[in-house]
Amino acid sequence: MNKFLLILALTISAFAARAQQSEIFAPGGKALKGYDVVAFFNEAKPVAGADSLTYAYMGAEWLFANRRNLEAFKANPEKYVPQYGGYCAYGTSQGHKAPTEAETWTIVGDKLYFNYNMKVKNSWTKKQDELIDKADVQWPLIKHKAE
Repeated sequence: MNKFLLILALTISAFAARAQQSEIFAPGGKALKGYDVVAFFNEAKPVAGADSLTYAYMGAEWLFANRRNLEAFKANPEKYVPQYGGYCAYGTSQGHKAPTEAETWTIVGDKLYFNYNMKVKNSWTKKQDELIDKADVQWPLIKHKAE
């Protein structure tokens, strides 16, 4: 009986671990749908990364538009990784994960944020500081939960 309970516990643990979602928004394994996160900082716009310039980090493949951006990311990934793993900043402040669109990007205090869509971004912008504070509290509680 004890052996059965041990096997059952291990099986449940394995399923629970698989059910946990990556803390990085990475549809198809590509962080931020393949956009170059460094480009948001130095080109001030969404730029698609190239499949030939990738770097594995935090369980996702990060794509880059050029070797310079790839090397900048490798040297200091925490500078470029978006807040809340690239999930919607507004949604995170409300205690849940939501996908995002690249066009909703914002840099606040040298940190990169995304939102679900432009309508949500507009709402987020109106109370940005308050919502960032709320999201900072919520993120540790939800970062490994499924969307």
